[in-house]
Amino acid sequence: MSTLFEPYTLRALTIPNRVWMAPMCQYSAAPDGPEAGAPNDWHFAHYAARATGGVGLIVAEATAVSPEGRISPYDLGIWNDTQVEAFRRITRFLAAHGTVPAVQLAHAGRKAATDRPWKGGAPLGPDDHAWRPVAPSAVAFDERHQVPDELSTEQIREIVGQFRAAARRALAAGFEIAEIHGAHGYLINEFLSPHSNHRTDAYGGSYENRTRFAFEVVDAVREVWPDDKPLFFRVSATDWLDADGWTPDDTVRLAADLHARGIDLLDVSTGGNAPGVRIPTGPGYQVPFAARVRQETSMPVAAVGLITDAEQAEKILANGEADAVLLGRELLRNPSWARQAARELDARVRVPDQYHRSV
Repeated sequence: MSTLFEPYTLRALTIPNRVWMAPMCQYSAAPDGPEAGAPNDWHFAHYAARATGGVGLIVAEATAVSPEGRISPYDLGIWNDTQVEAFRRITRFLAAHGTVPAVQLAHAGRKAATDRPWKGGAPLGPDDHAWRPVAPSAVAFDERHQVPDELSTEQIREIVGQFRAAARRALAAGFEIAEIHGAHGYLINEFLSPHSNHRTDAYGGSYENRTRFAFEVVDAVREVWPDDKPLFFRVSATDWLDADGWTPDDTVRLAADLHARGIDLLDVSTGGNAPGVRIPTGPGYQVPFAARVRQETSMPVAAVGLITDAEQAEKILANGEADAVLLGRELLRNPSWARQAARELDARVRVPDQYHRSV
């Protein structure tokens, strides 16, 4: 039997297979007005196509816990009830077709207020729906980005509360899993890494201080997220810096600490917190980081990064390098990747009645 198409259970939830969709921003929400941050027809069609294509779990793209937490003005958000109602349409469809709906709760920190990637992704000015980014320290991501405002301890507590409120809304919206975004140079990652965190108070300096904000967010979300529902955390396992950055050793330590605080699975990515670094990309290039966490801790992991074919994905799981795989761009190219992979591996995957002729 194919490991890729075995069910996977976390807490009281069983996910029908190990082919999962990674969160990928679509930059397609309204930037302002009453529908700002709410998913629309594009998002419905985007996620519905992957559900009917056989994916076991879909993690909705980075969904901001506040307007200021968006990467761009066109990001999804979950800071009001209008957004909750719009998400319900999507989660109902996914659940009805056997796919588990998950959401990534996010705050962009110093990388906020940028344009859409296909327009260059440059930081926006005040005439383009922009706002002032915030961060652990007043250090810009690069020479193009705004210098962010350094967060006060009172503002940090406020953002922790925003994550808690967003988790409540995610539950009301019908999501079965919440993922806390601690990767790719966004706010939580900025606190974790000494490259971006230059604070000298209780939130900076030592590992214990730099992880404090992440743990406060996890505790706040776990407090309102039901005990029978899983909670994920996405991490960048390395900044890809030679010195003064977040390291794989830090990630292993963090994984154990997160697991003790109620995180059920670590979604292991890399990079995004330092510009201009050399990343040795290639097929499955981030899998070894996930494998190390799995081997050295009791934390389940999902692997991501240039996983593109069925045999490759099957081997990752069969070798014990991960418990599931998260596909990104490959699912953009082929929404029915899971059904195609099942055929290649002689496995079974659910098929909508309307598509049975394609089996």
